[in-house]
Amino acid sequence: MPDPAELRVVDTAAELFRAAAREFVSLASQAVKDKGRFCVALSGGSTPKKLYSLLAGSEAKAVPWDRTYFFFGDERHVPPDDPESNHRMANEAMFSKAPVPPGNIFRIHAEENATLAAEEYEDTLRKFFDLAPDQLPRFDLILLGVGPDGHTASLFPGSAALNETKRLVVANWVEKFKTDRITLTFPVLNNAAFVMFLASGSDKAGILREVFDNPAANLPSQRVRPEHGQLVWMADREAVGLLRRAS
Repeated sequence: MPDPAELRVVDTAAELFRAAAREFVSLASQAVKDKGRFCVALSGGSTPKKLYSLLAGSEAKAVPWDRTYFFFGDERHVPPDDPESNHRMANEAMFSKAPVPPGNIFRIHAEENATLAAEEYEDTLRKFFDLAPDQLPRFDLILLGVGPDGHTASLFPGSAALNETKRLVVANWVEKFKTDRITLTFPVLNNAAFVMFLASGSDKAGILREVFDNPAANLPSQRVRPEHGQLVWMADREAVGLLRRAS
């Protein structure tokens, strides 16, 4: 793993989510103070769901909901009410329980043709961030996870999106699932001010060992390297059980 990556290890999953929530609140408060708004791209999966529930629960009063703008790092090619939908998960865990203005939530319209959905979401980003044709959006925070194959967002090993250098959002065919995913691209991920990976549980131990101890693996998650931002991996003790650098 590249040197700029910071690894923060806590003992338990509960501590992990509390630490992640504190970091989220701190970044939000600072962004609102500096710029008047906080822009975050959310990840899917089971791990961030617990973070979202915490933000909408015990941490709710500390989040500047009216100044926080929610986007998604990727989405499954399903309608928003599908059990597999990242938007549905975030809505059930956080949006429906917190005072988030509906206009502050920007979901990927994945019920549409995947290519069209990606094009529309890229247009949404360009308009929101007021981008010139050659500019990239700069998120204050991008939340990511890592899969057992080393994928992150919907950037899977061997998929075409790994080679994208111009587009902000693409439809990415994932052969192992025989379906398209809609995902932000590496140029967007690597232009963020802060990228936070979350990893919890012993089932993540093997892939974290690959990510941190085997730079030659060339995994998608290893290619997240913010050029002018901070990269932090937050993990519990079980997730780093096989790492040489964890103590």
